[in-house]
Amino acid sequence: MNYNRKKFNLTHYLVIGPENTLGRDTLSIIKEAIEAGISFIQIRAKNSDPKEIIELTNATASLIQEMKKADDVSLVVNDRLDIVLACREMGYKVDGIHVGQTDIPVDLCRKYLGEDSIVGLSASSKYLIDYVENADTSAIDYFGAGPLHPTDTKKDAGRYDGDDQAITLRTFSEIETLAQISPIPVVIGGGVKVGDLPELYQTGIDGYFVISAIASASNPYLAAKELVDTWTNLSRENK
Repeated sequence: MNYNRKKFNLTHYLVIGPENTLGRDTLSIIKEAIEAGISFIQIRAKNSDPKEIIELTNATASLIQEMKKADDVSLVVNDRLDIVLACREMGYKVDGIHVGQTDIPVDLCRKYLGEDSIVGLSASSKYLIDYVENADTSAIDYFGAGPLHPTDTKKDAGRYDGDDQAITLRTFSEIETLAQISPIPVVIGGGVKVGDLPELYQTGIDGYFVISAIASASNPYLAAKELVDTWTNLSRENK
């Protein structure tokens, strides 16, 4: 099976799990997001057991295939290398994994998933610029950085070594520097709203990621479409 490492689009990135959807069907929201133009899906189901995560991941992979979007929409799982391997063993196309700095090492992810898989890493260190500038990116395909704003969906985002006293937020100036120095693509999230996109776009990053902006929206399709259309229009205006 061919995975999307050589061709993936980080621009419109949705992180989602059942805990984010206000009790609504997660797969239905994923479908609406893809219809609206979301190009990258990360399954992040922190409150689900392994069987439930496998079922959701497999259902998402099947949905992407049914929508004939397998080459256009990438699917990764947060943290769980075992889940990715299990889903693949069952015959489903899961393109890779996204991990944090304290999760399973990226070189092990690469070893077990192969050279054609996507491996993303959260660049959430307190000294973000120094980290990205000096990181070994040979096994990594992109950085996910943040938060831009405080967010309830990832309360540990922006904390350093478990520090519960302070959250380090990302400034637009820092993000611009990050985009300039990173040897691999960068996507920014953490409380991102459509109103942030013009300034985010100007930093030169490769895209944005959201959770609640779509998963908790009253109309997920319209919320996703507004995000996608806003970024797309910015790209057209700046060509």
